[in-house]
Amino acid sequence: MVVRQTCAAVEIICFLVQCQCVGIRGYPMLYIEGGCDFGVIMFNASIAITWTHLHDVLAPYPWVYRVLATIMLLLAAWFANWVTKRVLLRGVQRVLRSSVLAGEEGGYGMRLGVIPRLANVVPALVLSLGVAAVPDVPLVVVAVVRNVCTAFIVLTVALALARLMDLANQVYERRPDAQHKPIKSYVQLLKIVLGLFTAVMMISVLIDKSPLILLSGLGAMMAVLILVFQDTLLSLVASVTINSNDMVRVGDWIEMPQQGADGDVIDIALHTIKVQNWDKTITAIPIKRLITDSFKNWRGMHESGGRRIKRSLFLDQCSVRFLDDSEIARMREFSILRDYIDAKCESLAEWNVALSSQGVASVNARRITNLGTFRAYVEHYLRASPHVHQEMTLLVRQLQPTDLGLPLEIYCFTNNTDWVAYEQIQSDIFDHLLALLPQFGLRVFQSSSDTMLMETAQRLSAISAALTERAH
Repeated sequence: MVVRQTCAAVEIICFLVQCQCVGIRGYPMLYIEGGCDFGVIMFNASIAITWTHLHDVLAPYPWVYRVLATIMLLLAAWFANWVTKRVLLRGVQRVLRSSVLAGEEGGYGMRLGVIPRLANVVPALVLSLGVAAVPDVPLVVVAVVRNVCTAFIVLTVALALARLMDLANQVYERRPDAQHKPIKSYVQLLKIVLGLFTAVMMISVLIDKSPLILLSGLGAMMAVLILVFQDTLLSLVASVTINSNDMVRVGDWIEMPQQGADGDVIDIALHTIKVQNWDKTITAIPIKRLITDSFKNWRGMHESGGRRIKRSLFLDQCSVRFLDDSEIARMREFSILRDYIDAKCESLAEWNVALSSQGVASVNARRITNLGTFRAYVEHYLRASPHVHQEMTLLVRQLQPTDLGLPLEIYCFTNNTDWVAYEQIQSDIFDHLLALLPQFGLRVFQSSSDTMLMETAQRLSAISAALTERAH
């Protein structure tokens, strides 16, 4: 039996070689000598004769004929796929070059795989239609192959649609307002719905049942589905709430200490929101946390055009005192204080004259203090600064004294919200004020270190020794 099959295979190979020689040498000669129409007719006739001869040769071996027919069907499917990609992709690529995707990287959006996936539908159609032409194939096998091909077509179209959604989102993100209203979460939701629909259709095709039968059975599984997709449903509600209320955008600076997030939002998806912290780490926050937990969004600061300075100078309360006439005259040398000093002196003079007319002791008179004058200087200095926002709140106030001294708080806004510029402006203000404190007879309070305590003890010891020596 093996010998007979081997001989038959050798005979088939020799016959195919003979057919190839006829096709290569005989047909061009007929085409040249007999003309186009006659050559085509003769070629078709020779093919028919060759195919009949092949059928006669393979008649004793039906399995070989079936295998060859299957191989030819697979080759036809492969050839159809190759032609489709070869022709269709080139045409679509020319269209994409002149469309809105002309600026996309990666081959004008072809890397998303929309067209290559659609091209896979053609070989599936060839297999589905050609399987019935294979001889002696059981009807059950034909039905199974067709169902599998149909399910593959459904899956291929669904994957192409999913890629098309990604491509649409990519095109949308090129718009200037895409950061304000991202659609990525909605695209992901549509892909989930598409996946469920595709799964139902594929199962119904494979079992050869109507999809309505499967959908009718899903009613009993609704509770299970809600339990399985509860995170997705909560994320969907949170995503819709965030987008409708414009709570967070891509590029916003948010703070969420309970999640360890402090930085810029770089991505908003259906389930998570990604924040790039200032140390360049990435924090992924479940999007539903933005609804259930509190967070701080600094977008309002950027949109207002002002960034707040709220810092205190801790002054030594022992350095607060009244100014004498010579010191008041020296304070007038500050140009921004001249009007304040004149107005203050006039007001206090009127008050004190009224007190003296009542026979009140001079100890009850009101006088100018160095702290009050310094506070007025700071306020006038900020009013004159070109880096301070003059249309926002600006005040200089004393806070409750503590064991660390008397806090003199500066509350104002810079007109530059950039972080580097903001820190520079704030540092320049406090550098100037700290250096100017001795001019007003004020001292900054700070906790003493061990070195300062030892130096103070040594000075006191030296003073005590000097006094003792003088006493003797």
